[in-house]
Amino acid sequence: MLLFTLFGRQVFGINVLKIKEIIPYHKMNTLPGSHDAVIGIARLRGQPFPVIDLSTALKMPVSSDPDNRQACSIIISEFNRSLQGFLVNKVDQIVSLDWGAIQPPPTSVGRFNYITGVVNRDNKIIEVIDVERVLNEVAPPSDSTGQGINLTQEQLEAVKGKLVLIVDDSALARKQITQTLAMIGIDPLVAKDGKEALDYLNSLQLEGRRVDLIVSDIEMPEMDGYTLTREIRKNEDLSSVYILLHTSLAGAVSQEFAVTSGANAALTKFVTEELAEAVMVGLSRSAE
Repeated sequence: MLLFTLFGRQVFGINVLKIKEIIPYHKMNTLPGSHDAVIGIARLRGQPFPVIDLSTALKMPVSSDPDNRQACSIIISEFNRSLQGFLVNKVDQIVSLDWGAIQPPPTSVGRFNYITGVVNRDNKIIEVIDVERVLNEVAPPSDSTGQGINLTQEQLEAVKGKLVLIVDDSALARKQITQTLAMIGIDPLVAKDGKEALDYLNSLQLEGRRVDLIVSDIEMPEMDGYTLTREIRKNEDLSSVYILLHTSLAGAVSQEFAVTSGANAALTKFVTEELAEAVMVGLSRSAE
């Protein structure tokens, strides 16, 4: 986790796997008609990307004054298949944290709407920012119509009655995945983190029911997707369940960790058609 401050003493964090570079603030071209939090467009080796003032995006009472940005830094990140920068006041350090130590945030009010978890480290509270939600609100993607999903009647019949469990701490992600599954005729079960998902699976097991496929996020408080996968594989009755890790993280690292943890596949968020195809593949293999 990369730790940093905005314009106050509170410490925030972002997963380092989402970070490509950290550069000093520099003046940049503005983007007419953009969100108030977008302060301009920068470039990384020729590739343009928006720079978002996190203080403004988090609706914090003290935002950065353009005249006082010279000492600030821009965290360049890559997730959800896009590149973006975040303006912060001061980058602090990188620390190693266990996702199990990260607790769900307090009731969502004010900036806590944008916090995915909190952790106490050395008597200091670190707030983990839900940068996916920040990006979605500042630069929301266009709604997918699912026009690229082309299934035969036979395929639609094959998935009827299949039990799919969605595991994601992001309300936005849960909504997107649920809408995608609805396009292929699936009404999924939903859990907000790995711990809740594991409890759900155990209760279903006591009822004599078993899920056919799990679509799980990786970064979640209390129990992350990797840990959830390993715990499921320990259970003999659940060990063959098809697990698709659906993550904002891109690249070989997340793919390698997914395989090592015991997942069947990993997919980078969020393309409706790709997710639908991956779910269909998973359900067909689960049936086999």
